[in-house]
Amino acid sequence: MNGWKSLALLALLAAAPTPLLAAPADTAATQAPAVEPIPSPQQILAIPPDLRALLQERVIAPVSSREQRLVRLVHLIFDEDAMHLEYDPYATHTLAETWKTHRANCLSFTLMFVTLARAAGIDARVQEVAQVVTWHQDQGVIYNVGHVNVGLNLNGRTAVVDLDRNVLYDRYGPRPITEQRALAHFYNNRGAEHMAEGDTAQARVYLDAALAMAPAFPAGWNNLGVLDTREGRLDQARKDYEQALQLQPRHAAALTNASALYRRLGDARRADVLAKRLEQVQKSDPFAQFRFGNEAEQRHDYAQAIAYYQQAVRLYSSAHQFHFGLARAYFLAGNTRRASLEMLRARDLAGEDADVLRATYQAKLDSLQKWRERTASN
Repeated sequence: MNGWKSLALLALLAAAPTPLLAAPADTAATQAPAVEPIPSPQQILAIPPDLRALLQERVIAPVSSREQRLVRLVHLIFDEDAMHLEYDPYATHTLAETWKTHRANCLSFTLMFVTLARAAGIDARVQEVAQVVTWHQDQGVIYNVGHVNVGLNLNGRTAVVDLDRNVLYDRYGPRPITEQRALAHFYNNRGAEHMAEGDTAQARVYLDAALAMAPAFPAGWNNLGVLDTREGRLDQARKDYEQALQLQPRHAAALTNASALYRRLGDARRADVLAKRLEQVQKSDPFAQFRFGNEAEQRHDYAQAIAYYQQAVRLYSSAHQFHFGLARAYFLAGNTRRASLEMLRARDLAGEDADVLRATYQAKLDSLQKWRERTASN
């Protein structure tokens, strides 16, 4: 999963290739490094001729019904004899690059799906979610402060197409955004990726493009602040972070970065104010509490993990992932009774449509029961 990147200097709060802890660049350098031209909005969304021909042949020409075209479009993207798209969290691609590589993250997939759907006469739009958690049973938990997906209107009915079916949205859910903001996500992601690779000159071109597309984009201002900090432009970084916080006062990454910057600048009072605001934001954020619980669990501090997971559940009681985390922490702490109760709740909240997930939770419940029976008999 990869929506938009909002980076923190002290803690990586969104999916990104590497932490941004490199020393600031030498600002005394007199020769600016060369940068590659960035794709225009038209180039990002341009449908390659061979893909357009396939869309006409397999989706548009055979049927006139929008519902049938939607089904055919899904097959076109995922079938082995067509695009056979695969998920790649680092693939912030143009449509042409996605078609060439057959790889996309959630942003690239969404941009492509919406563009192709509209070409087929389907009412589609890009939607964003402020925060998500995605759950993979064997790989753990992945946190992201941003996610995008596809919203559809079909004969008065709405639907969502999401590349990651295991995403837990925040309590506000997906919200439609403009094409300009969707493209700002693209430029912002590319900028964050180049910054993580140490290519600050190229990163700046992309981040400037993101903010040109959507000046009221907090993640872009935050990332520009990270870039200015890395390059030693501390006063400009301060302005960047303040702009991000003016747009979104509860922006966790900007609060983290701005507090650290003010402390570095010797303004301990302002640093403390922002740190306290961040603490209040995190206390009321179930996603942050869940992340803290997972981190405590990894440290084998199960009592602390239980406390964090309990707070996450209090704030967002319908999230089966949070109940499962609490069940796991209870089990690791030796409280199998409460672990069973929370596992049962997680199973019930998984929903009737999540058969595989419900079966997984049921299997874990059965294992817990057998373990309790064995220990009781000893």
